[in-house]
Amino acid sequence: MDRRDFLKSAAVVSAGLVFPKADLLFAESTAPAGWRTFEITTHVEILKPSGVTRIWVPAALVSGTPFQKTLSNTFVADGGKAKFTRDKAQSLGIISAEFPAGTKPVLTVTSRIATKDIAVDLSAPGKGSRASHDEQQYFLQPSNLIPTNGIVKETATQIVADTKTDTDKARAIYEWIVENTYRNPKTRGCGLGDIRFMLETKDLGGKCADLNALYVGLARAAGLPARDVYGIRIAKSQLGYKSLGASSEKITKAQHCRAEVYLQEHGWVPVDPADVRKVVLEEPPGNRPLDDDMVKKARARLFGSWEMNWMAYNFGHDVALPGSTGKPIGFFMYPQAETADGRIDHLDPDNFKYEITSKEITPANG
Repeated sequence: MDRRDFLKSAAVVSAGLVFPKADLLFAESTAPAGWRTFEITTHVEILKPSGVTRIWVPAALVSGTPFQKTLSNTFVADGGKAKFTRDKAQSLGIISAEFPAGTKPVLTVTSRIATKDIAVDLSAPGKGSRASHDEQQYFLQPSNLIPTNGIVKETATQIVADTKTDTDKARAIYEWIVENTYRNPKTRGCGLGDIRFMLETKDLGGKCADLNALYVGLARAAGLPARDVYGIRIAKSQLGYKSLGASSEKITKAQHCRAEVYLQEHGWVPVDPADVRKVVLEEPPGNRPLDDDMVKKARARLFGSWEMNWMAYNFGHDVALPGSTGKPIGFFMYPQAETADGRIDHLDPDNFKYEITSKEITPANG
């Protein structure tokens, strides 16, 4: 039985990515000049194991992007066996660990990444990251929680009725999300992302996995390739937003989903309407109106740019966990586990203990 299993993401990438223009910096051991480097460690322990226990942790994004280079993903599963698998199309890396009965199930995953703020100049065509025809088609497909027909299609058609260009469509959907949704602090975790239910019930409250999934679904229904980008906040905001950053190096509850939309004239464009609603609700003193100056600045900035005090995990939907006896999960942003008694609620601290920490290695002006 292997006591230590290490696998660097760079080794996986060398076998080839689904998209031919993978960034070679992905295989470097240090950050490119001008980027910030972070080390994120996820430590998972199952408190009440039963029979064979399995743990799954998302790896840092397994493809290079203009905003993130994943330098390595390493892991330790003492007493068990662990492996790394990937879904190339979704840039999804999964660290899976299996522990026999009688073994204390503990998995530690360390990801080292480099990040750089991204802003796409929407006044100048061709400045964003380009995608192949196959990639664009892939991110037009529906998923279980993000359909593109029925009420989703009807709503998207209404929103973009008076628009002419892809950029106009994308912005109209963004503004509609900001105007019509709200952040619900009572939502568990980051939400479920069941957009048909949201529209049919007219309950447009939730958190990032709900509001940004709604953006993705409406964009796809309007003919725009779009994708959720699941990740976690790893540092404080340097732009003055207390609500849009991690409060300390302990980031266990800092998961955050963003979104990208593909515009033919610009390429992949970052958006985040959910964070506009977070600024509205949480930025001190709280419950700010949409015409508040700080809200207006966030609203303008979050269509076309991201501050990269955040790490991306993947673009995955309907994720089948390797070796699991349970159903696929809607998205993979939190550690998951199951025992002989079945899947464990990842938000149940009495059975599922994990801690995630972030440490910056390279200063922001590095």
